Amino acid sequence: MIEMIPGTVTLSTLEQIWRNGTPARLAPSARAGVEAAAAMVAEAAAGEAPVYGINTGFGKLASTKIASEDTATLQRNLILSHSCGVGEPLAEDKVRLMMVLKLLSLGRGASGVRWLVINQIEEMLARGVTPVVPSQGSVGASGDLAPLAHMTAAMIGEGEATFEGERLSGAEALKRAGLQPIVLGPKEGLGLINGTQFSTACALAGLFQALDLARASMAIASLTTDAIMGSTAPLVADIHTLRGHAGQIDVAQVMRDIMDGSEIRESHREGDTRVQDPYCIRCQPQVVGAALDVLRMAARTLEIEANAVTDNPLVLVEAGRIVSGGNFHAEYVGFAADQIALAVAEIGAIAQRRVALMVDPTLSHDLPPFLTPNPGLNSGFMIAEVTTAALMSENKHLANPCVTDSTPTSANQEDHVSMAAHGALRLAKMTANLSVILGVEMLCAAQGVEARAPLKTSTRLQDLLTMLRGEIPSLGEDRYLAPEIEAASAMVRAGRVAQAAGVEVAV
Repeated sequence: MIEMIPGTVTLSTLEQIWRNGTPARLAPSARAGVEAAAAMVAEAAAGEAPVYGINTGFGKLASTKIASEDTATLQRNLILSHSCGVGEPLAEDKVRLMMVLKLLSLGRGASGVRWLVINQIEEMLARGVTPVVPSQGSVGASGDLAPLAHMTAAMIGEGEATFEGERLSGAEALKRAGLQPIVLGPKEGLGLINGTQFSTACALAGLFQALDLARASMAIASLTTDAIMGSTAPLVADIHTLRGHAGQIDVAQVMRDIMDGSEIRESHREGDTRVQDPYCIRCQPQVVGAALDVLRMAARTLEIEANAVTDNPLVLVEAGRIVSGGNFHAEYVGFAADQIALAVAEIGAIAQRRVALMVDPTLSHDLPPFLTPNPGLNSGFMIAEVTTAALMSENKHLANPCVTDSTPTSANQEDHVSMAAHGALRLAKMTANLSVILGVEMLCAAQGVEARAPLKTSTRLQDLLTMLRGEIPSLGEDRYLAPEIEAASAMVRAGRVAQAAGVEVAV
């Protein structure tokens, strides 16, 4: 169980929750602030003055005053009417992360919900009750309304949730876990569905996956460099220090360290007639280093957003005011998602060119055509390279910015939106595509390095080869490759490639 202090939670903690499914709850120190804000909301709900979302309608209906005896019905109706999501259910690890992010937002003591609402989320996390949240329906402003409504529906015994691997009604899932549905009080429904937690959870998952793949690409690019007998001169530290970008410096350092001691590299320091390698070999630090720095910028944004209060209106306890604002607008998350998408696309673009380089006998420095020992009768990695080209192109299309694609909604009350939700959602597809590109590159590079025998690669790259060949043998005669491509991609996604090569790069 992870105990969280709202406003202070780090990316590493959030990554642990996402990867391991570790339950989390708020530190008891957050309770006083939460209850103070809830008391202010209760007072406002009992009063005559209209306060948005507490005793009024929502959105374009904000001018409609709601009687105090109807405030509970108002919140329930809000959840039911807003549960309009469609599409495939969001992965459970992302739903749980979304719930944790909602805890962090509510725990700042500016949302006006009672502690029992927070406790319901904590208990659902602890007991494994996970709401079924459709992945489509949010435009990323006025909060991720539909997805968060589905989360909240399960809390009140509506909608659906999974429990112990079974998809159930929300009421049945709570019952089997020994929980009761809660009845929402004034503003609590609004506090739960206003917010950027759906978009932020998806963006964080995409970020964590992208960073894993960036690290793997450093190891695999090093293996490719040895496979085509490329030069390590472009990795010299002074080149990168003179430019000054941290990501570029870091990638060059990693690749220098990984390739240190390679017999293949030492064999062609003298007498090599090639003057320069193609950019996909020579400029890996400049391209992946730039992507790494972009991912780091996105990481800083998402860490702030994960700790932010993003619902509306906000309860300013010290000032004694309840104020409407616009923190639910997910523009920051939309920009971060677009940055991650661009980085993922570019890591894949340069990796794909290295695959193309290795299968082309006119460019691969005497490697056999398509990396097969018997070309003609066998096609080797010919179509595996085509697959990487297809996925690279798909990622280019997916990388087009989403945040610029605003459209007005809710009778023009919500007239500019962030589109952060599908900007973040596409990252799962893009990182999956990139893992395949890198997996194929690893298979090709391993085949190429083995063709240089008896010369050996570096110790760290040999460790990577040992891990790979423990599960996927070298390619001799043509065979059914699809399962092996998936297995190699799974190694990349799981972080095993970076781990085998000892790649460690901090965010």
